[in-house]
This record gives sequence, structure tokens and C-alpha cells, in this order.
Amino acid sequence: MSYQPRLRKKYKEEVVSQLMELFQYKSIMQVPKIEKICVSQGVGQATSDKKLTDNSVDELTLITGQKAVKTKARKSIANFKLREGMPIGARVTLRNEIMYEFLDRLINVALPRVRDFRGINPKSFDGRGNYTLGVTEQIIFPEIDLDKIPRITGMDITFVTSAKTDKEALQLLTLMGLPFKND
Repeated sequence: MSYQPRLRKKYKEEVVSQLMELFQYKSIMQVPKIEKICVSQGVGQATSDKKLTDNSVDELTLITGQKAVKTKARKSIANFKLREGMPIGARVTLRNEIMYEFLDRLINVALPRVRDFRGINPKSFDGRGNYTLGVTEQIIFPEIDLDKIPRITGMDITFVTSAKTDKEALQLLTLMGLPFKND
């Protein structure tokens, strides 16, 4: 038998049956699932220092376990000294095993290391069942060596689900283990 991540096993064995019961789905194929996790990092100072995007790519590759790619500016903005095609950030899209491994590390290792952590905001859904989480410091991930980073940057982590509504997506992510705030 091949290796299966802990959270994928949890999804198949526990989460699917709970969601079927809760939302009265007729088929197991209607149950929402996490399709992908997109991690992106914008580097504002990249217009003046080209090495910052390389550092950003290296950090995201270290954190996620998958090679990150540079993002380029789509249009020129004179006030920001930005020209079309300049590298201004990094992103990586995670699917399948790597996605579940990253989610596991995020829930159990990284989020508890956030200072004064009381849970994540349950209002950051987009209306179509996708959730975006903003992380202010990349140093919450244990893969980052504090001595080797030039500066502290944030990142956005987007969970793309197959859920039709935000309510279904919130329930899915809660059952998967994301620690949402209770207001």
C-alpha cells in the first residue's frame, strides 16, 4: 500500500460522512473537498532589489516543499517605478499529497507559533467557497532559519474548495482542523 497523508485519511474516513449527514447530500461526489492550496508572496521592494524575489522563491519552496515560481507585473505603474514584466513576487500551487502535508504542518506546527493566536478569521471567504488566510510573518514556519532571512515578509494562503457556499466550505475546513475563531 502506498503512503497516504494523515489529513487525506481523516477526510475520507471522518469528514466525508459528517458532511453527508450535515448537508443531506445524496451522493458522495457532492461532498466538497479541498482542490488546491495557493501560497503567494508579494515583494514590494523588488523594484529596487532584484535579489528579494529570489529569496522569496527560495523561502516558499522551503516552506511548501514544492518549487515556487516568480510572478511578473502585468502592467507598468510609474509611481511605483514598476514596469511590465518585472518580477514582483512568488507563488506556488499545491495539490494532492503535498497539499495535505502542507495543511497538516500549517494547522499543527505553524499556526500555534503565531504570537497571541486566538484562531483565524471565519469571515475571509469569497462567496464561492474559497478561503484566504493572510500570514504576517513567514518565520512561523519551522523550515525558515531566522539567521538566514534578510527581512520578515507575509504571505497569502488560499484554500480552493469544491464547495458551492461559504457555509459548506467553513464546515469542511473546520472539520479538517483549521482553528477558526468563535465570536
